[in-house]
Amino acid sequence: MEIVFWILLLIVFYTFAGYAILLAILLSLKKANSKKNIYPEVKTTDLPRVCMFVAAYNESNCVDVKVENLLELDYPQDKIQYLWITDGSDDGTPEILKKYPQMEVHHLPERKGKIHAMNRGIQFVDAPIVIFSDSNTTLCKQAIRVMVETFNDPNVGCIAGEKRIISLKADGAAGSGENLYWKFESWVKRMDSELNSAVGAVGELFAIRTDLYSEVENDTILDDFIISLRIAEKGYRIAYTPEAYAIETASANVSEEMKRKVRIAAGGLQTIGRLKELLNPFHYGLLSVQYISHKVLRWTIAPIALFCLLFINLFIVLKGGKWSIDNFYSIFFYFQAMMYLLSLLGGFLERHKIRFKLLFVPFYFTAINYASILGWIRFLKGKQSVNWEKSKRA
Repeated sequence: MEIVFWILLLIVFYTFAGYAILLAILLSLKKANSKKNIYPEVKTTDLPRVCMFVAAYNESNCVDVKVENLLELDYPQDKIQYLWITDGSDDGTPEILKKYPQMEVHHLPERKGKIHAMNRGIQFVDAPIVIFSDSNTTLCKQAIRVMVETFNDPNVGCIAGEKRIISLKADGAAGSGENLYWKFESWVKRMDSELNSAVGAVGELFAIRTDLYSEVENDTILDDFIISLRIAEKGYRIAYTPEAYAIETASANVSEEMKRKVRIAAGGLQTIGRLKELLNPFHYGLLSVQYISHKVLRWTIAPIALFCLLFINLFIVLKGGKWSIDNFYSIFFYFQAMMYLLSLLGGFLERHKIRFKLLFVPFYFTAINYASILGWIRFLKGKQSVNWEKSKRA
């Protein structure tokens, strides 16, 4: 049991902290022994045409804001194709968009999911670079220019923009936890990219070379991740550009965030099956190690190891009668018990709308790992729909 304990502890530590530490060490060694590649600047007159691609379903409440944001981006308007795919929308979204002559709208009455809309919409793209973005996010003004400049590197096939969560004073556990999670995730992504390649992109903002797009299975859940990783499988880098970012508010509450995380966990397991070749480090080298360390462990073994660790630890303490704090097993058990108690207290405060953000962190961490377990169950039952059930935002 002690061997099992140390294996579980190693998995949990490596997944949630050790990999980031390893990246920092490897990156410092790389920077000490490498020269920065300098690629020629693109003159304003030579800027390539880009396509801003938005797949939207029933987004009438945020379409006007999104269009206003797109039209304010710092890039020549005559070199931007604004493409909207609104399949299934029946709340007036297509009609609102048609008020704006700059917007190119393609609509079908049937709703078949976001990836079906993306597969259908790619035929209308008239630009060498396509930038995908969600309709409920706001992009920074320099987003397009930063991404276009990054594509000066011929080895870059995909660019992952940064996702930033607006921090509100009234944020509950979802807002506090999600904000901290994305700050940590952005740090890891930045190191991944600088060391070799980022591991996937998020749908809020990412760009690809149009000719690298491959049609994705229509039941795909994590479309952004599959699209970006398949480009990496072709030998291209996924660059991470924190200077090009998308802003959105956090989930309205932990229940809404759980709904999102369960879906992502189920989608992650589907993704592992569809990118199984990427699990082979003998073929993909460092990219495979990054993929397994950054994503696969989080979606599979780590959440199970996290919760099992408490019970294995308890068994060892009970069997050995090691309740005093003069040995590691008892100290670590008390530590785990305290974290779970703080998590329960954080959940209590969340339900009663008492804002004490320090306690929301352990609650959020426990909740999203529990969501991963639920994602396992949903995936095994085959009950995850390709259609997003949108989470309410703060």
